[in-house]
Amino acid sequence: MSTARIAEIATIDIRLSTAPWNFTTERAAEIEANWQSRLRDNPALYNGKILLTDKIALSTAPATARLEGACFVAEYKAFQAWRDFGWPGEVKNLFAMAALRSADGAYLLGEMAPWTANAGQIYFPCGTPDLDDLAGERLDLEGSMWRELREETGFTDTDFAEAPGWSVVFDGALIACMKRLQSPLPAADLLARASAFLARDKNPELVRLVPVFGAADIGAGVPDLMRAWLKNAFDSV
Repeated sequence: MSTARIAEIATIDIRLSTAPWNFTTERAAEIEANWQSRLRDNPALYNGKILLTDKIALSTAPATARLEGACFVAEYKAFQAWRDFGWPGEVKNLFAMAALRSADGAYLLGEMAPWTANAGQIYFPCGTPDLDDLAGERLDLEGSMWRELREETGFTDTDFAEAPGWSVVFDGALIACMKRLQSPLPAADLLARASAFLARDKNPELVRLVPVFGAADIGAGVPDLMRAWLKNAFDSV
């Protein structure tokens, strides 16, 4: 049973911290062994730098709900081990998702390619923030969302109308910050555009976009937090 909970948030303010992540020193040998095992299974993995969060605080005052916290730089291999080891500690993986919706009411999810770390999973275009998503010492979640959307689908901010605020899903160590994006085009047109974009990429992150017109369309491969958000979205119509 999913433990996900959803909150409508007006603003999100995450600031860069230089505090160390003790997990990386306390379990360094395990992290390296896990990474080598992962590389044997998937040589395409890359140990880049990402941003994880902690010290999360949520204010839910009406109309001014606010999410605050700190982010810090971590190696991807440490993140992968942290995830594989069951998300130990109080650190969170906070990220932005592009909640794409077509003019005819479909939400558009992406199926991850076989060579990615989340192969076969189906969810909104997104990615764990990295150093390119910092604006000074502030995590630019909106910029991260648009960057991931462009890289994964070819869509840009000219293709969708952006709703204010965020719809945030809290699910254990995961905090998914949904930005609602509305297209004037029907799902068929958006799927065709995305398909053409993916066909031009030799190593696309997504295999395809998957249209979800209602709860009955939520199939296998959709993570619990996505299921919770979609069912809530359809129930709210």
